[in-house]
Amino acid sequence: MTVLRNPVIRGFAPDPSMVRAGDWYYVATSSFEWFPTIPIHRSRDLAHWEYAGHVRGAAPGDSLAGVPDSGGIWAPSLSWDGERFWVVYSVVRSVGTPYFDLDTYVSTATDVAGEWTAPRRVAGHGFDPALFHHEDRLWLLNLQNDHRPGGRRFAGIVVTELDRGTLEPIGGTHLLLQHERLIEGPKMLYRDGWYVLVLAEGGTGFEHGVLVARSQNLTGPYELDDRPLLTTRDDPSVPLQKAGHAELVEAPDGQWVLSHLTARPLRTPHGPRCTLGRETAVQAVTWDAEGWPRLRHGGHHPAVEVDVTTPPQASPPVTREDPLGWPWSTLRRPPDPSWADTTSRPGWIRLRGRHGPESRWEHSLLARRITEHRAEAEVTVEARPSTFTQAAGLVLRYDAEAYLSLDLTWAEPEGEGQRGQQWRGEGRTVLSLVERDEGGTREVAVVEVGPGVPVTLGVTTDGADARFWYVRGGVRTPVGPPLDFSRLSDDHGSRLRFTGAVAGIHARDLVDASFTADFRGFRLTCTPE
Repeated sequence: MTVLRNPVIRGFAPDPSMVRAGDWYYVATSSFEWFPTIPIHRSRDLAHWEYAGHVRGAAPGDSLAGVPDSGGIWAPSLSWDGERFWVVYSVVRSVGTPYFDLDTYVSTATDVAGEWTAPRRVAGHGFDPALFHHEDRLWLLNLQNDHRPGGRRFAGIVVTELDRGTLEPIGGTHLLLQHERLIEGPKMLYRDGWYVLVLAEGGTGFEHGVLVARSQNLTGPYELDDRPLLTTRDDPSVPLQKAGHAELVEAPDGQWVLSHLTARPLRTPHGPRCTLGRETAVQAVTWDAEGWPRLRHGGHHPAVEVDVTTPPQASPPVTREDPLGWPWSTLRRPPDPSWADTTSRPGWIRLRGRHGPESRWEHSLLARRITEHRAEAEVTVEARPSTFTQAAGLVLRYDAEAYLSLDLTWAEPEGEGQRGQQWRGEGRTVLSLVERDEGGTREVAVVEVGPGVPVTLGVTTDGADARFWYVRGGVRTPVGPPLDFSRLSDDHGSRLRFTGAVAGIHARDLVDASFTADFRGFRLTCTPE
């Protein structure tokens, strides 16, 4: 017996799609505007998970340039046909509009860490696609979106048969189910003569849940279970909130488990806020006498600790040779030696400054997911900024409207106002602490430092507080007051937000992209509660 502790994949790992292939379990999660595209983790015992690879080439042309924050790759669905892994997903290019403007793609591989086929576009009716393999036939499930004025953006679940070779539609599209509550994220399995449809219900926030429907015919009609399989919408005190977007998987011994997303909110004066984003959890499931799935521990709330019957087994290590590979992530494009260089100065990462931190195009940023409510990041940076258009430093980021950064940059001589660059070679090298939210950008503090010398920057987060510091004379020296880290969350502001907070290093040069900064010793330590 193994005891797993949820979330099993912690910090910004939403929309998990789990599949078993032999003795291994694999989970694919949404990556949105971030690279690597569609991270995949694996486990033998459901308790201990490791990064196993990602779907290389999932973004056509290896670019998501221009996609909005929380756009990009939504809700990949991973499946296994006995020989190959399949993944289907949508690239969403509009967020907060009725249209979504998305393209749906399919890719396959024999090994999740190996080569994936070039993505092939398939006809799709909305986001949250999934593939169902049954009796040598292939079916595409989809959310149906009705963009028309007065239409329902979540207008039901549809299914279309695809030719396994060409991926072209065969026959028509069938409407399986409509519901008065928002339903999305369809997953299908076949058990004991029933086609079982697992649905995300209520939206991906605190109203989220899992609803099950079934039919003896694939194309319906489907009957709904009279109660949810999983939800926390009725009890805000449950430690794992937002439970939903699930998938049922059978273990080798005939037991069943459920993967689902969840979140661990901070309790703030402004309400609950999920700085870690949505994460991946696993529950044990049984089937009742009437053939409906139920949480093994009873009720419909997710458990933090779960006994699973899969015995723990040693896993061969996953070989990684890329120094800028996982756990590093980048925005909208993979890292490129033209702006992220690890060879020019051994032991250092050299970033060439490009666009500013709110760009959707060319942002020089390397970041790692924050996985706990107590964390600390630290890095040493060496650079010679000569204009206010150049900067490099340490950043906590959610998206373009939610970040905190401590940057090495240039400022006018003390006492001289901001009138643009003076072009006299004068000025100071300073640390500038900036906070950004939907209300704009504010410089919180400025500290002068010596020009051209390495400086160690750091930040400590504890719940909703973020405290920046730098090392002077071997001593940590605070920069500015504590800042509100909870603004870097899914739940702050009025816009849709779907990712999670990260810590990283970045550089910018808004004039000619010639400025470079060298970083070494980046450390992100996350302390479990």
